[in-house]
Amino acid sequence: MQRILVTGCAGFIGWKVSEKLLDRDIQVVGVDNLNDYYDVKLKEYRLSLLKKYKNFTFYQLDIEDISSLREVFLRYKFDAVINEAARAGVRYSIENPFIYMSTNAMGTLNLLELCKNFGVKKFLLASTSSLYAGQPMPFREDLPVNAPISPYAASKKSAEVIAYTYHYLYGIDVSVVRYFTVYGPAGRPDMSVFRFIKWILEGSPIEVFGDGTQSRDFTYVDDIAEGTFLALNPEGYEIFNLGNNRPHELSYVIELVERYTGKKALIEYKEFHKADMRATWANIEKAEKVLGWRPKVSLEEGIKRTVEWTLANWDWLKDVKL
Repeated sequence: MQRILVTGCAGFIGWKVSEKLLDRDIQVVGVDNLNDYYDVKLKEYRLSLLKKYKNFTFYQLDIEDISSLREVFLRYKFDAVINEAARAGVRYSIENPFIYMSTNAMGTLNLLELCKNFGVKKFLLASTSSLYAGQPMPFREDLPVNAPISPYAASKKSAEVIAYTYHYLYGIDVSVVRYFTVYGPAGRPDMSVFRFIKWILEGSPIEVFGDGTQSRDFTYVDDIAEGTFLALNPEGYEIFNLGNNRPHELSYVIELVERYTGKKALIEYKEFHKADMRATWANIEKAEKVLGWRPKVSLEEGIKRTVEWTLANWDWLKDVKL
């Protein structure tokens, strides 16, 4: 049985990636610091689902704490490390840039150093489409992403660069997966889909930064998890876009939420944030060719599933803080 370390296992994507591995009878050792960047009830919910698997083991620790991480590496021999642990969110990174660099860059460095020291040959880094700001669309992996416009994007760029250094110096195989606006059941409450659904169900006004015409390459979380699993295979240093390859405007997402909740949205338009991107659109030809991956879930089906999950869990979700 393979054994893989998944950091950020109680996070939205880390949870679903862990589940994907566990369903394939891979042993998963998960770590997460369970921080309160957003309501910890969601992290506890995801973690409770993972703990039902007999091949899952959990440690509550921070990837910034290399001593605690080392204890885990001493206890297990890993075939691969998947680093999903990160401080996320463009706007909050402007308020607190230091923690983004310490977690996203230094935390990644800690993991790479331990991979080197303990002979782990495969490292997968979760990265972001935010790196493509200012580049022509659809975004390709070979674009020069050298001008990040938020501390969040800068910290992820730093992580990619140090991962390449460890590949070059020590021969660690590295796959970088750049995610495009991931959504789905049990998603992050600071992301638009979760917020739109909750606000509409509550009858609260929806906050839209901009006029609603900004577009995103919304990608369903199960598709992202499958692409991440497939990206464990390539050797060398490779970057893959994992996106839906079909951007949609925020206004259309609101229409879909209205359709599946049966309720009308009240919308408050606010000023577009300077650090946000007006559009994202993934070119996924490389992921198709090398990984054999394509997203399967349409935005319409994905929003429907997310609304249904929210309604089924509304008894506790209604109290989740945004």
